[in-house]
Amino acid sequence: MGQMTDTGPCRVAIACQGGGSHTAFTAGVLKRLLGADELAGVEVVGLSGTSGGAVCALLAWSALLDGDPAAAGGLLEDFWADNSATTPMEQLVNAWVLWAARLENLVVLPAVSPYDSYGSVTALDEFRRMLERRVDFGRFRVQADGSGPMLLVGAVEVRSGAFKAFNSRRDRISADMILASAAIPTLFRAVRVGDGTYWDGLFSQNPPVRELVDSRPDELWVIQINPRERDGEPRTMVEIADRRNELSGNLSLHQELGFIEKIDQLLDEGLLAADGRYRQITVRVIELTRPPGSRSLGSASKLNRDPGFIRELIDHGEARAAEFLAARAFEDAWRRHDPAAVLACFAGDAELVSGPPFPDRGVLAGRRQIGRFVREQLTTDLHIDPTRKQVAADGVAWTVRAHRDDPGARVQGRAEARFRDGKVASLRLGG
Repeated sequence: MGQMTDTGPCRVAIACQGGGSHTAFTAGVLKRLLGADELAGVEVVGLSGTSGGAVCALLAWSALLDGDPAAAGGLLEDFWADNSATTPMEQLVNAWVLWAARLENLVVLPAVSPYDSYGSVTALDEFRRMLERRVDFGRFRVQADGSGPMLLVGAVEVRSGAFKAFNSRRDRISADMILASAAIPTLFRAVRVGDGTYWDGLFSQNPPVRELVDSRPDELWVIQINPRERDGEPRTMVEIADRRNELSGNLSLHQELGFIEKIDQLLDEGLLAADGRYRQITVRVIELTRPPGSRSLGSASKLNRDPGFIRELIDHGEARAAEFLAARAFEDAWRRHDPAAVLACFAGDAELVSGPPFPDRGVLAGRRQIGRFVREQLTTDLHIDPTRKQVAADGVAWTVRAHRDDPGARVQGRAEARFRDGKVASLRLGG
């Protein structure tokens, strides 16, 4: 399913949002994507990450530099196995940390500065050893010539408040840079890199996107840990603190993706010259759906190192990535206006529902009814809007518009697909 462009391989940049233990989901996504046969014809030109996302991006980047993308899966699995609380003592500490973090949302607890706790030093040292067991930082050099994919690591300089993205094009990537990105100030002391003193990148660009665009990608894939939407109104203190954590973690990401979408729309409307300075970038988001067990813990679940919880997140990431690849194959066939290829993407018992503002056909079931709609409507009059992001969450959603010669008269709506075993199980078109 590798999608080639007119000028060669499809250039893809991957941005990994941070979110503590929840970024084990990112490990699963990257493991499935970078080991996929479907990515023949795709070139990963850049990776960025913040906090736990920076760790995942680093391990994937290291495998890509070695010319062995599939090896990223092993590195990611090993790191998260190492980071899990497996011994009885680690499990006891994990339970205490979760209890204390959850209780902080309900009552005021006495706080202990990491500068008053030697445990913060030993924990950071162990973090460094986990990285160095899998990555030879001594072999990294500044990629001033642009060779190999770019790596960006997000952090914030504590004293100046300046956002920082350590960039492999101008910085020699070190373990300290990764530790700086993951230095949660309530758990770890600030990390010194050069003349700077850094805290967790969750306070800055989560993840870095602006400079990642310098890698000139055709597509930007964002692995998003904090969900955009939530069912129901948060009412308990745990739910309120959890949702506040999610929203604050998405602020910079929404701003930067909004800017990219605006540029895409201006290019599409001819209001911005496609003169090489600006280019259209297809944005695709792969979003974590929170496991039920983590919702009862609220944001404290981002500190959960229970092996079963970590395993569940990695498996969820692999499943979501497989669905993402199936959706991209379906989209590719749709864009090529290939009715046979589109119909082949549907399961035998699939269901298609079409309603206003698109042709009102109600419920179509089975290949015969769906095939007719595909030939007469889906691959002729309906088009995916390239200026709007595709989101893979519980299902996969695209913005769709009906073809009109006059851009001002375009009809726009949504398509939402659900997949089963790599096939479209249902497709809904409407407002």
